[in-house]
Amino acid sequence: MSAIPLAIPAAQRLDANKLAKRLRRLTGQAIADYNMIEEGDRIMVCLSGGKDSYTLLDMLRQLQAKAPVRFELVAVHLDQKQPGYDAEVLPKYLRAIEQPFEILEQDTYSVVQRVIPEGKTMCGLCSRLRRGALYTHAERAGFTKIALGHHRDDMVETLFLNMFYHSRLKSMPPKLLSDDGKHVLIRPLAYCKETDIADYAEQKAFPIMPCNLCGSQETLQRKAIKAMLHEWERKTPGRTENVFRAMTQIAPSQLADRELFDFATLGARSPNPPPSTTDWLLGENPRSD
Repeated sequence: MSAIPLAIPAAQRLDANKLAKRLRRLTGQAIADYNMIEEGDRIMVCLSGGKDSYTLLDMLRQLQAKAPVRFELVAVHLDQKQPGYDAEVLPKYLRAIEQPFEILEQDTYSVVQRVIPEGKTMCGLCSRLRRGALYTHAERAGFTKIALGHHRDDMVETLFLNMFYHSRLKSMPPKLLSDDGKHVLIRPLAYCKETDIADYAEQKAFPIMPCNLCGSQETLQRKAIKAMLHEWERKTPGRTENVFRAMTQIAPSQLADRELFDFATLGARSPNPPPSTTDWLLGENPRSD
């Protein structure tokens, strides 16, 4: 399942084995750190046909063989009825590796084309429709976890997207409970960097399926963030990793969110409620003296 073909030169095989070992170690570490997988879990591995989801499935299959707990993996792919979609690519690959799978069908393409004006980014609506279909199937089929292929760079990019364009300090957590409380989402590749995943996918020759719905379009904002991080990494290698590590070592008292930390009563000498903004600005409650 993870062997490197012997026809490849020895030095190249060694590098390939090192890469596979590194990705496997980081995936296992993330799973352990966030208790992503438990005994008896039935995991829906969302397989888009891109490099990230192929690598996710491959890593989970490798870990499954040696894991300290027993769990089931089912690859689930959503056929969105895009023009030019080859319905045989994924089934052929999954049967070849003897991986249980399910193919869902939902014509999100027509919906997106009808709702989104020409020239506008389709990714937001497309992802919501896709998520809804996958959540519905996960509940119906009794999956205990939903595994997604987001990696370290996705998480860092999302952090800056939210900071720069939405004034929010948030990203993608490695493990998440859905808003309705019905689904646990896990991101086992949270510690893996995108370049490693891209190299691994190339080495394994995964049958990549491009997204033709929108030409794999990205928002201008995400492109700008990618370019910024790429330039940072070029000038200062390791900066992206440092940003990611910062996301795992948050000190609420060193930020300014009054919902996370009780600044109002910090060091207060009076048990009475502090004056409000209105009190301070308009003098609604003048001093007793």
